[in-house]
Amino acid sequence: MTPSDVLRSHVSGSRSSDGAAQEPSGLFTFSQQVDSWVVRTAKPVSYEIRFVDDVLDPSSSDLVEAGSRGATGGDAAPVRRFVVVDARVDLLHGDRIRAYFDHHKVEHRICVVPADESVKAFDTAAHIIREIDEFGIARRHEPVVVIGGGVLMDIVGLVSSLYRRGTPFVRVPTTLIGLVDAGVGAKTGVNFNGHKNRLGTYFPADLTLLDRCFLNTLDRRHISNGLAEILKIALIKDGGLFQLLERHGGLLLEEKFQGLSSTGELAGAETLRRAIHGMLEELQPNLWEAQLERVVDYGHTFSPTVEMRALPELLHGEAVCVDMALTTVLAQHRGLVSETDRDRILATMRALELPSWNDLLTGEILADALQDTVRHRDGQQRLPLPVGIGGATFVNDVTALELASAVEDLRALQDAGRTAERGTR
Repeated sequence: MTPSDVLRSHVSGSRSSDGAAQEPSGLFTFSQQVDSWVVRTAKPVSYEIRFVDDVLDPSSSDLVEAGSRGATGGDAAPVRRFVVVDARVDLLHGDRIRAYFDHHKVEHRICVVPADESVKAFDTAAHIIREIDEFGIARRHEPVVVIGGGVLMDIVGLVSSLYRRGTPFVRVPTTLIGLVDAGVGAKTGVNFNGHKNRLGTYFPADLTLLDRCFLNTLDRRHISNGLAEILKIALIKDGGLFQLLERHGGLLLEEKFQGLSSTGELAGAETLRRAIHGMLEELQPNLWEAQLERVVDYGHTFSPTVEMRALPELLHGEAVCVDMALTTVLAQHRGLVSETDRDRILATMRALELPSWNDLLTGEILADALQDTVRHRDGQQRLPLPVGIGGATFVNDVTALELASAVEDLRALQDAGRTAERGTR
């Protein structure tokens, strides 16, 4: 029997007029003349993001039921969960987390991880993977649960995408930036070689449970940090959302989205819904980022480099806001944003207690940041700039001279703003 005969013997079905064997379904055709194959397939993606009230209340079953795809061990099969918890969250909520799983008779292991940008590294991911291996999970119906902020959700997302080539996971964000940004998309990642999120995958959680109660234990700075990502959505696609922040930003900071007043409840609920809806509206048709012109990249051209160079001075949202302040001035220089709107934007940043300036805005650092971004965006800047408040456009021709001019003006505006604030005290 020749090699061709061996190959033909494994292909059943009828033969075409040229002698090629064919599968009965017609989906696959074999021919001796073919030595190249192209495989095309598609995998549907579906994941849910859901608001819940007090997810750790023992009477709530949302978390224990989340991500289960049906075990094969029958009704008596034990429910097991591997739970990764941010170290600070464990200090604040660890007793309730353990009591919740005990109440529901869930066999569980709590893996406590210190999580900030300085440990957002593959070593941290490897540590979590070793703990999962020790606990042992049935990956199809025992999802990994992560309770923490955006950094930890990014790490655990990467772990889940790698472990056994894909293990479902469930997110419970405990920070505002996790609630409106890191907890709603599909990207995972860790920092590597001095670069932000240099290693990562696209792997959405099966379910994200959004519980505003966690925000009550955040300090004021971390509420402000999350408001930066909400401001991003407002500036590039939702003028109504900007008006909410402009009018009620201080109240949202003060109440931490807990709805302590009727105005705070209405403003907080609408702000969160609009921010999340706006983000998902952009992500859904381009989840794998095949289209590189993404308005949600606003504030993320220079900020990754500035953030990594500034560690631990700047939080993520703060670095994004510095980027947005610079590019707002850049847009104003180009006539895309009026001076009036520029001043409204910078005033709102101050009201949200966000920085609009950092001493790392130097020509060298901005040039390095733009060069790295161009590599990431397939050879072009694809730099989103605001058009008024609530619109955006993309440019590919920003120059070093133009950046230097924007930096100089931003510095002057920052100094003027500080002087005005001192004058009102």
